[in-house]
Amino acid sequence: MTAQHKRPLVALVTAVEAAIAPAEQALAAVLPDAQLWNIVDDRLLEEAGEQGGVTTKLEARMERLIRHAVLEGADAILVTCSMYGSVANQLSATIEIPLFAPDDALFAEAVSGKYRSVLLIAPAAGPLADGETRLAAAADTAGVELTISGAVADGAASAARSGDIPALTRALESAYRSSGATVDAIVLGQYSISPAATALAEIVGVPVLAGPALAAGALRDALQGLEAQS
Repeated sequence: MTAQHKRPLVALVTAVEAAIAPAEQALAAVLPDAQLWNIVDDRLLEEAGEQGGVTTKLEARMERLIRHAVLEGADAILVTCSMYGSVANQLSATIEIPLFAPDDALFAEAVSGKYRSVLLIAPAAGPLADGETRLAAAADTAGVELTISGAVADGAASAARSGDIPALTRALESAYRSSGATVDAIVLGQYSISPAATALAEIVGVPVLAGPALAAGALRDALQGLEAQS
């Protein structure tokens, strides 16, 4: 923790406003004394869609947001948009404070060896393809055999934006059942759809892994580790 803050200042770098509340709630549960700072560029995801993916220019834009958080005294940073997680991964070795991609802890749990097959659910085809690629890479790196199925939850994005958790839960359940996959766990690929994780798990009887809580725990552990060293 830096000397200029009595409480840790955690920057949430966000491309989707619907991801803010899940991240804030997860951090509040494990780091109640943290000061949360939202840095939002709500064009990042839309422009990635318009340009067929995350371009070099868009990556540079996310990098500037992350470096802005560092420059202005953040003690830790969590990027909450999965499609820009690679930028956080690339920068983490060059930044002295903890910097987490949104899926780091989520994918670590998914490839922990507890599960042989998972269904990755996303609100759109682009994020789903991106998530499947990165989760497969995480499994390869971990040396774990993991069967990954994917499903798009139609209507999940609009339900998440409006905060309609019952509708979001129904959209995720429909995606799960329509997939026909028999899996050991469901992985929710975006923070925006994570508020339905508990309800979905109760309905379908399958463990549901969601990023915000896992990321918040990893960030807490990193900050506590730094404090113990000081």
